[in-house]
Amino acid sequence: MSAPLALFVGAHLACYGFPDGHPLGIDRQGAFWSEALALGLDKRVQVFAPRLATRQELERFHTTEHVSWVKLRSEVGDGYLDYGDTPAFPGVFERGAAVAGTAIEGLERLMAGDVRRTFQPIGGLHHARRGQAAGFCVFNDLGVVIESLRARFGVARVGYADIDVHHGDGIYYPYEADPALIVVDIHEDGRFLYPGTGHAREIGRGEAEGTKLNLPLPPRAGDREFFAAWEKGLAHLRRYKPEFLILQCGADGLAGDPLGDLSYTPAVHARVARDVRRLADEMCGGRLMAFGGGGYDLKNLAAAWTAALGELA
Repeated sequence: MSAPLALFVGAHLACYGFPDGHPLGIDRQGAFWSEALALGLDKRVQVFAPRLATRQELERFHTTEHVSWVKLRSEVGDGYLDYGDTPAFPGVFERGAAVAGTAIEGLERLMAGDVRRTFQPIGGLHHARRGQAAGFCVFNDLGVVIESLRARFGVARVGYADIDVHHGDGIYYPYEADPALIVVDIHEDGRFLYPGTGHAREIGRGEAEGTKLNLPLPPRAGDREFFAAWEKGLAHLRRYKPEFLILQCGADGLAGDPLGDLSYTPAVHARVARDVRRLADEMCGGRLMAFGGGGYDLKNLAAAWTAALGELA
């Protein structure tokens, strides 16, 4: 009998972060895991170790040029991978490859029937594009999973829900014209926050028009506004009947996050995790992968991710 939930934590994931006081430091996994242990959630999951992605696996989503660029900057050990948000340092290639490789490991275990669903707190790097890093995201593990689902397992119609405070531009734009990727993205309005995208009018284009649902919220919106939007998002996912579900449950929408302006409580993450778990059981044979995404207040991310973990487990 398969385990209900695979949780991916370990040293290779713990060290994904950036130096010199960067908002995304290497203390995020530790904050989450300490809280999970205190709540006894470790007893309800099966813990798996991370692994590094191969170059071939990274290039399922990313261009050869981007992978080579990250490797070069990692060897040089300084500069930036983008226009100033994502620093290079010695070993940054391996740290990014660990996030993507662990996501593939989770996918393979899920598709083999070893587990019903997965949660990878250090993951969900939804800003990296096919050809460039962006917004603290070296490689886009979510894109690598989507392409791996298609190339290795023949699963095309994927539902993607993203509740990070920032719009998931690194997923939306590469798949904007792809009708088989169903997107629900609830985030702070891009007129007020990076990356400045994800407007309600962005609903996909060409054959994919209508398959994408961007639901921007104004600054200071809280649980009530979120849940009203989420009802629309859940109906959107159900309408398109995905074969597989991916959840990016960024914790940076909670009140007090230093990089966002929303006012959620962890009830948002508990509700969304519960709903997508039930939807996966209803439509996808239980197949669901969840990723932690953003979150820059350690107490907040520990509370949000353990709330999600409790429902996923």
